[in-house]
Amino acid sequence: MNGSSRWGTWCAGLAILLVMAVRVGVAQEGKPATSSEPAKSAEAKPAAPNAEAHAPAKPVPAPAEAKPAAAAVPEAKAPARPPRRLAPGVMIAIPPAMEAAETVTRQDVVELLAVDEKFQWAKDVAFRRDIFGLEFRFKPVRMVYVDLPQPSGLMQRKLIWYLVYSVTNPGKVLHPSKAKDGTFEVLEVDHPVRFVPEFVLEATKLDKRYPDRVIPLALRQIAQREDPNQTFHSTVDMVRDLKPGETAWGIATWEDVDPRTDQFAIYVYGLTNAYRWTNTAKLQPNDRLGKGRVLYRKALQLNFWRPGDEFDRRPTELEAEVRLGLPGKPDYQWVFLPLGS
Repeated sequence: MNGSSRWGTWCAGLAILLVMAVRVGVAQEGKPATSSEPAKSAEAKPAAPNAEAHAPAKPVPAPAEAKPAAAAVPEAKAPARPPRRLAPGVMIAIPPAMEAAETVTRQDVVELLAVDEKFQWAKDVAFRRDIFGLEFRFKPVRMVYVDLPQPSGLMQRKLIWYLVYSVTNPGKVLHPSKAKDGTFEVLEVDHPVRFVPEFVLEATKLDKRYPDRVIPLALRQIAQREDPNQTFHSTVDMVRDLKPGETAWGIATWEDVDPRTDQFAIYVYGLTNAYRWTNTAKLQPNDRLGKGRVLYRKALQLNFWRPGDEFDRRPTELEAEVRLGLPGKPDYQWVFLPLGS
């Protein structure tokens, strides 16, 4: 064999070895990794499709450490404390004053008599209605300084006079009931009463009158001072229907009261619906209805006395000197006052 033939045979053998080596390497890559467990043949059984891959994700509970802290959970509000129990005599009680005679008023219908004085049926006509009365309890007038906003945008400290009170519907509304013989009998019935309060402070000697004013900032401060666990209403918020036995608490407030005031009265309207009226003029046929008629409302008059002092003093000193009653006059009385007074 010559040299060229040997060289060709050697090259062919080398090529065969290279091809076999490549095939062995490819086979090594397709085999599974060796483990202690017997290898499963990939061709023995096709893998089952993953059903959970297409199913909606299930909520995974958060780990214990991921739960919110107990302090972050809002706690239920503790029940409100009951209002303070006041000692006997702190609140002065005034029982309702209702009279059977107030359920009827006899008057001439002057508008009809102005047309024809011969209308006998328009004379001495009986006007009947139900009459209610509320029980009123109050503390003597007190005072407190409150910082109030002014039109200028600045705050001004003012002395506020106030009256803490409660009203109770005892029931027993006087109701005129007609009997078979035509007479009327006054019965006591229980039903809700509409309470519309109105308070007027009158400086007796100074001839000044001060209607109560709703002062929200003062009401909040006074409520904290008197009893933070009690619900107090302003004169406006107090308007409501009181059921038999129901009680409501309120605060009446006044500002800019003349510091020289030493004798004053507080008139309380709305504790009863009793009223009267008088006709002061004879009407003519073309006069307007109600001309010359004066309506009187029944009100509770509370009388107070204190040493007047126009110089600044602590409210506790001023209110400690307020006394119920006036020399020679009762502590309180029921009066009929003209409407608008």
